[in-house]
Amino acid sequence: MNIKTLAQFGISVATLLLGMSAYGATATDTFQVTATIPAACVITANDLAFGTYNPTTTSTQNSTVDVTCTNTTPWAISLSTGGSGSYSPRQMTGGVSADTLNYNLYTDATFTTIWGDGTGGTTTVTGTGTGAAQSNTVYGQLPSGQYKTPDSYTDTITATVTY
Repeated sequence: MNIKTLAQFGISVATLLLGMSAYGATATDTFQVTATIPAACVITANDLAFGTYNPTTTSTQNSTVDVTCTNTTPWAISLSTGGSGSYSPRQMTGGVSADTLNYNLYTDATFTTIWGDGTGGTTTVTGTGTGAAQSNTVYGQLPSGQYKTPDSYTDTITATVTY
């Protein structure tokens, strides 16, 4: 192969390569990336145990209702009446006897605001979600002077978070 033929071959290969690797036009488009965070809450109610009751003294105990809600989500916690169907007083029922023990649940340590559903002089506890668990104290009071049959007394309260 002579120099002239070799040079022509090199030019032909270069032209071929340039033609294959070069694009003549482009086009573009866009697409969306999305996510949705819904308002959501989880509630955990912890048992409240008065322990052994002495009818000569008022018994008080605390518990908590914990709420975890998505950030900025407003929430309200209500507590049911329990088995008595009344907020004032709530009543625990004996397991064997037909006796009841009056008690109540409050939003404050001074036992002045009954924690209920916002009706009949009761109130709910409200807040705004942070994404972390928020603990809310339930203040329980079992008044003195209730001379009842020896028994185990219970009631079931439903805690509800509305958001």
